[in-house]
Amino acid sequence: MHEKELKYQAPALDKGLDILEYLSAQSIPLSQTEIAVGIEKTPNEIYRMLMSLESRGYILRDEVSGKYRLSLKLFYLSHRHSPMDELRKAAQFPLEELANTIRQSCHLSILYMNQVMVIIHAKSPGPIALSIEEGNLFPLPLTASGKVLLAYMPEGERNVTLKNNAVFKKYSKPQQEDFINSLKDIQKKGSYFKNSDSVSGVTDISVPIGIGGNNGIIACLTISMLNALNNDRAIGNDTILAEANKCVKKIEQRIGV
Repeated sequence: MHEKELKYQAPALDKGLDILEYLSAQSIPLSQTEIAVGIEKTPNEIYRMLMSLESRGYILRDEVSGKYRLSLKLFYLSHRHSPMDELRKAAQFPLEELANTIRQSCHLSILYMNQVMVIIHAKSPGPIALSIEEGNLFPLPLTASGKVLLAYMPEGERNVTLKNNAVFKKYSKPQQEDFINSLKDIQKKGSYFKNSDSVSGVTDISVPIGIGGNNGIIACLTISMLNALNNDRAIGNDTILAEANKCVKKIEQRIGV
């Protein structure tokens, strides 16, 4: 290690970041000992850091089990004065307007850590509606939003993403080829329209946001339609797609794309 790197090391900070990163990679709360083993430290070495992170609200400790989990503080901090926050603000009114016009729920998603993250949701005004919580993460290959985000990725980036994706790796070779060809079809059509792979009885319409920008697609607008309500709905699928595209234009104008 270079002398400059040694000079600017911050062991306590590194230890705290190791704890946060390790907890973020786990799906269940962990004890002090489990965390210590996971980051290759002793329980005594991380005790003060756990106390500090807990007092600052970054982690939460269960009163019964004594195990630790991440709080939502990092999520909230990441949304303050960020491009994501600007996108959420720009999309809020157009999304609510769209949901009221087509009487279906809709949401905006972005690519986050090679997964789909829902950043804002507008609920249908009807008595029965599909609700998707903001901040939720979904596998890229299994969602309409994920497929659109993949379809508009640069080819090299998409290949690396899929190569490391657990769901895609389980597909047979023919299934992988069919999946990649379906992404090319999405790009040609400019939208995705199909029954949901992850939720029964739901049809997804998904369109990209930001195609005309210098940095390419930045998000994806998805309408999740409950099939049981379709017979009672006077609005046709073509009209819904047209309204979705209008909404996209409004969002793009608000963010300067």
